[in-house]
Amino acid sequence: MRTLITALAIGAGALLAVPALAYDGTKCKAAGNCWEPKPGFPEKIAGSKYDPKHDPKELSKQSDSIKQMEERNARRIEAAKKTGKFEYDVTKLSAN
Repeated sequence: MRTLITALAIGAGALLAVPALAYDGTKCKAAGNCWEPKPGFPEKIAGSKYDPKHDPKELSKQSDSIKQMEERNARRIEAAKKTGKFEYDVTKLSAN
């Protein structure tokens, strides 16, 4: 009985693993570049109805916030070098 259950478990595992072997990688454009669109979608997204057309202002928000963060960090480091004490709160630095 135990052998039968073990054999069934191994058989079920092998049956579930078969779909993973179905992809043979023959549709790759180059080594490691195997992306292909789903059926019904265009090859290129830009200019199609699926193009998200992001707003440049929205896209620049992250780079602006990173620039502001770097400026704050530079002020913190400069103040730490002068005073020997690191202060996280930038509003306290401008009061000095």
